Amino acid sequence: MLVTVEYSVIPEKSVEFAKAIHRYGRIRRRDGAYRWGVYRDTEAADHYVETFLVNSWAEHLRQHERQTQADRELEQRLRTYIVKDPEVRHLISADAKEA
Repeated sequence: MLVTVEYSVIPEKSVEFAKAIHRYGRIRRRDGAYRWGVYRDTEAADHYVETFLVNSWAEHLRQHERQTQADRELEQRLRTYIVKDPEVRHLISADAKEA
């Protein structure tokens, strides 16, 4: 399962955001993501996309259950660097048999 999270970052806070999102990446991997990355849009410098892969929907739901107080605090800090709520998408693998 692929999870994407899109952020609109306050331009003056981009350095702080980048540092915080990389710390958050460690949390994602600790909680079961086997691949994680963050990307900045070349056409809209304030737009960032976080992506991570987990083995299943159930594994992703367990990620929510594993969140610690320190994780929540970092998530709250991340929210101070963005202009609106992040947009989250959950995508499942498209099996060739479904096409």
